[in-house]
Amino acid sequence: MISVSFLKSKFDRNKTIKLICESNADLIHVDLMDGKYVPEHNFTLKDIINDLKDTSKKLDIHLMVQDPLPYIKELINLNVYMITVHLDGTPNIEEVINFVHKHNVKIGLALNPLDDIHILDNYFNLIDYVLIMSVYPGKGGQEFIPSTLSKIPPLKDKNILIGIDGGINDKVINLIKPYNLDIIVSGSFICLNDDYNKQISLLK
Repeated sequence: MISVSFLKSKFDRNKTIKLICESNADLIHVDLMDGKYVPEHNFTLKDIINDLKDTSKKLDIHLMVQDPLPYIKELINLNVYMITVHLDGTPNIEEVINFVHKHNVKIGLALNPLDDIHILDNYFNLIDYVLIMSVYPGKGGQEFIPSTLSKIPPLKDKNILIGIDGGINDKVINLIKPYNLDIIVSGSFICLNDDYNKQISLLK
């Protein structure tokens, strides 16, 4: 599946979301940053809810925030496919997992470029998804970090969905293709162009 992030675009946010909804993308990737877990602060909860309350495409929400549960409680009633949080920003991780599952939404944990995969050892049987961050979280348009690919093989026997996020374009996708991942997150490569379907098709 291709999940399109609207963090950086040549159009305003509303037009970008509309173009993603009209495209052959599988999911809309929603990056929300609080200025605490990462230095950047991008959207308010009110922005996200207003902009995405009527979307036809399912949302793939990535919370780069400290203490995501209050955010999740506000966002869970949108058209959500999955919510991904960061373990080191989530003090009440089991409460978060249970709350999300209670609403029939998938829950994921993100692995930052410097994270050891073993930090997730106690959670593989509780979660649905691992998102490998192939850039440092908090800013769109960064270059792909090839060493992050080494995190994929140990995840393959965990019975979970695996995704990758950061710096994905038509060249990087050739490095990723052999791993047969479930979800590819791409932003700038798609949203800084006029023809979203063309860019998405290059990745698919």
